[in-house]
Amino acid sequence: MKILVLNCGSSSVKYKLFDMTTKAILGQGGVEKLGMRGSFLKHTQADNNKVTLEGEILTHQSAIEYILGVLISPQHGAINSLNEIGAVGHRLVHGGEKFNASVLIDDEVISNIEACIEIAPLHNPPNLAGINAIKELLPNVPQVGVFDTAFHQTMEPHAYMYAIPYSLYTKYGIRRYGFHGTSHRYVSKRACEFLGLDYDHAKLITCHIGNGASITAIKNGKSIDTSMGFTPVEGLMMGTRSGDIDLGVVTFLMDKEMLGTESASTLFNKHSGVLGVSGVSSDMRDLAKAIEEGNEHAKLALKMYQYRIKKYIGSYLAVLGGADAIVFTGGVGENGDATRAAACSDMEWLGISIDQKVNSTVHGVEKVISTSESKIKVVVIPTDEEFMIASDTMQIISQ
Repeated sequence: MKILVLNCGSSSVKYKLFDMTTKAILGQGGVEKLGMRGSFLKHTQADNNKVTLEGEILTHQSAIEYILGVLISPQHGAINSLNEIGAVGHRLVHGGEKFNASVLIDDEVISNIEACIEIAPLHNPPNLAGINAIKELLPNVPQVGVFDTAFHQTMEPHAYMYAIPYSLYTKYGIRRYGFHGTSHRYVSKRACEFLGLDYDHAKLITCHIGNGASITAIKNGKSIDTSMGFTPVEGLMMGTRSGDIDLGVVTFLMDKEMLGTESASTLFNKHSGVLGVSGVSSDMRDLAKAIEEGNEHAKLALKMYQYRIKKYIGSYLAVLGGADAIVFTGGVGENGDATRAAACSDMEWLGISIDQKVNSTVHGVEKVISTSESKIKVVVIPTDEEFMIASDTMQIISQ
């Protein structure tokens, strides 16, 4: 069966088409600058040939229509007919407390996703636009929703509640939801397969480290704590997000800089983190270059970024009572050997010992980077959220 996976953002639509019989990627790419001048579609074929197609792409429906057209085109396509698509899986960011697993999308599911718009105003509307576009363009094809928040619904109240009046939780649903759940679920399962661990009886710390970043404590196959909260801004220092910050700083700056809620949100989500401290970039490659040139702010930003990762790993070791493995994934987690080394430095007393020589050579491949003496295995596992979505979709429509 062939399954199309869609990830609809506010200004982009990413896609992958899988042949689930062979687990091969038949085509992939994305529409960028959706609704803006200069919009385009980048498409990569199974043989890695790439093409960029420009056009005026104003809506999610037109973007998906464009994608479907490319997938069946004689020159660039991967399939002969849209009838070959057996199902569509959607990456959905926020399911609130309604969803603790992937689901077959029907009118009730759509209604519940709409109900979560208030707590996910940036993400759920474009996600819904993708669902509605498929309903219009492929009306007989089943759709499955895979939620970033679902994996973390196993957290206990003492882990997900904020210390604010309980009535605000019951009234507005204010609690810690966590994100990147599909990635944490994939790499935790794959790490156990790779290391020969029993997933249902393992203690893991999964580190999805990139421009957006989060760490999750997983016990016996369930998320028991995670660094992101009500929104993705909580937790680690990220490319442009501040991560954990004293609420007093927020209100102080709102008063001093006369910021409204929207401006404050933009400050802490888009102008903070590595970009804000370094003044250079949110991209680690740019940061590394600036450090080589002696930029002290860039040096500070990297140290802060690495320190926060280490601090969360330590706290989750305490929560779990030790761990069988620490897993690194995401753009920086898979390729940033210096960050991995710094995050695990001076932790031999906890049973963590990195093989520096091996670690320095690992970029984007599955590999154990801890020493043979290390009580806790440290491993790099490239994430594959799209395949996880396709797998969930396959499983659900086959029931």
